[in-house]
Amino acid sequence: MKIDRIHHVAYRCKDAKETVLWYQKMLNMDFVLAIAEDRVPSTKAPDPYMHIFMDAGQGNVLAFFELPTQPPMGRDPNTPDWVQHIAFRVKDRAELLEFKAHLEANGVNVLGVTDHGAFHSIYFFDPNGHRLELACPDPEEEAMIKRLDAVKWDMLEDWSKTKRAPAHAAFLHQREFKS
Repeated sequence: MKIDRIHHVAYRCKDAKETVLWYQKMLNMDFVLAIAEDRVPSTKAPDPYMHIFMDAGQGNVLAFFELPTQPPMGRDPNTPDWVQHIAFRVKDRAELLEFKAHLEANGVNVLGVTDHGAFHSIYFFDPNGHRLELACPDPEEEAMIKRLDAVKWDMLEDWSKTKRAPAHAAFLHQREFKS
């Protein structure tokens, strides 16, 4: 018994139409499905919603719920904004930079390019306040992943005991912290 893949990931949105149009324009995602009901099928609770689905590539689906009768959405005040995010892979650095220019030209504030050793990323927020990341592979990605794989259990064990960042993979962000 093993999970095949993620069917979809669902988040809340402020406005379903605005969200569809933004993801189409900014990230070139196709709008694939909409479901709306006055009751929640799983709980049978009366709670009207619009559930939209966006094609995030290669069978990955990003979904949103607009919930007009619920209080405004918020964030966990105890979790920094940079923690909860959705990361999408793009082909290469040229495409990453093309997305960065496209987003900025459309008024989106973009952070990065950040060098994560195995990959490079940019960060920005959608109109609902969800943090997004676009990441492209580093030319040394495969070798970096092998190095990380070799130390993952030791790192986890050390972290579990000390709650301090172990140095097993300090090589990963070496270039980013030098700049």
